[in-house]
Amino acid sequence: MMDRRSFLTAASTLALGTALTGCNLQNQTGLKIRLLKNSIPAQLLNKFRRELPNQQLKLDFKPENQLQALFTLLQTWKRQNGQPQTPSTIAIPFLPQSDDATPPDLVTLGDYWLQTAIRQGLIQPLKAESWSQWKQVPLRWQELVTRDDRGLPSLKGKVWAAPYRWGSTVIVYRKDIFRQKDLLPPTDWGDLWREDLQGRISLPDQPREVIGLTLKHLGKSYNTTDLSTVPDLEPELRSLQKQVKFYSSDTYLQPLLLEDTWVAVGWSTDVLPLMQRGQPIEAVFPASGTALWTDLWVRPATSNTLSPLLAEWINFCWQPDIAAQLSLLSFAASPILPTLNATTLPHSLQSNPLLSPKAEVLDRSEFLEPLPEATVEEYRRLWEKLRRFQ
Repeated sequence: MMDRRSFLTAASTLALGTALTGCNLQNQTGLKIRLLKNSIPAQLLNKFRRELPNQQLKLDFKPENQLQALFTLLQTWKRQNGQPQTPSTIAIPFLPQSDDATPPDLVTLGDYWLQTAIRQGLIQPLKAESWSQWKQVPLRWQELVTRDDRGLPSLKGKVWAAPYRWGSTVIVYRKDIFRQKDLLPPTDWGDLWREDLQGRISLPDQPREVIGLTLKHLGKSYNTTDLSTVPDLEPELRSLQKQVKFYSSDTYLQPLLLEDTWVAVGWSTDVLPLMQRGQPIEAVFPASGTALWTDLWVRPATSNTLSPLLAEWINFCWQPDIAAQLSLLSFAASPILPTLNATTLPHSLQSNPLLSPKAEVLDRSEFLEPLPEATVEEYRRLWEKLRRFQ
């Protein structure tokens, strides 16, 4: 699965680093979190610290560049659990000493990895009853993180994670080129098959995304478990193949900015920062619905101490004013936004279709659920067959 690339400025990165450093107070009690870089704005970290009743509590928030790196850390802590750590016999002055050997209280994890993390015993259930804001989280997000011990969605399962922001797969296009050539802007997946866009489109190099959007175009679910029940799927994929200039999950925006392509399918967190900087692009939340992802707080299975600040931090992320700031500053929406009075939100948030899509369109969108192994193999075979004739 993709890592969602960040395009925040160096100044923002520096501000985050400054805020994180300021949080490292020398005290034994506090909160230790390993989070995805730029997923929590520095302003909110500082605000949380200021609101603590005891200003001497240690807050250790360390960012990682990629979700994959955080998942790997969970595996490392699990593998090292119970093994004594051998201290180095040689002290190297002036170099910072890593404390990654000690599992934190919470870690950012993408929902794509949630099933695997549960099945591999990398994380432990959380106590949702300690979250005063839990009832404000929409039901679909509650159900996403409520799973059985195999990592499958189950209403009778345990709560394994706390969702704090989400994004989507979107269509992005060069609005200046469309205006110059008098082309109709895309509004839904079906526009990718338009003759006037042939050879001008890039798609993610991801079978779940490409096969999924084609299923959605055909009125089916992203999570269809038997592709043989959709006879039009392969012909439609072959037709779409003729429209595509290239596939890429990480370099799809550069050719768009260079006018090498006119349309791309990508992720909202990549697109929104560029739009904010005035690039001549526009993004569309597909009318028939799209794929959703969400970033979660999870607790490593090897974390033995329970910080009293853990529940406070999770609740803090769901406070209405914090949720609005988080959405605008991290370019990914808080899950509680749909439960808030829209008129109380900043206009820039209300008018942003990627962060505040229409309710009916969001309802038609889907998280990518775990698929049976037989279905995964079916996707793999179809994808290889498709790409073989590119």
